[in-house]
Amino acid sequence: MTLTNITSRLAPLLARAHPNPQRDWTLLLSVATLALALIVGWNIWAFKTVVGGGTLGAPPRAGQAGATQVSIDMIPALLGERASEDARYTDGTYRFADPSL
Repeated sequence: MTLTNITSRLAPLLARAHPNPQRDWTLLLSVATLALALIVGWNIWAFKTVVGGGTLGAPPRAGQAGATQVSIDMIPALLGERASEDARYTDGTYRFADPSL
C-alpha cells in the first residue's frame, strides 16, 4: 500500500471530522489529568509499601545467603589497592596526555 492509497482512504474520515478546539483541549487535559492521578497514586502506594517494610516486586527467597565474613574481610584490601592505583596517577608514575589542556 502506498502513501497515496492510505491518504485517499483516510480523506473521507478526515473530511467528516469537524475541528473543535474546545473538545480537543478538554480531551487532552482530561487524559493528562487522569495520567497524573494514576502516577501520583502509584507513587503513594509504592511509598507506603516501602515505608511499611514491604518490597516492590518479588520478595527475596528464604535461601539466599548474605555476605560472608571472607568477602567482608576482603573489602579493606580492595580499597587499599584502589587507593594505591589512584596514587600512581597523582605522583607521576603513570604519564598520560590530557587532551583538555
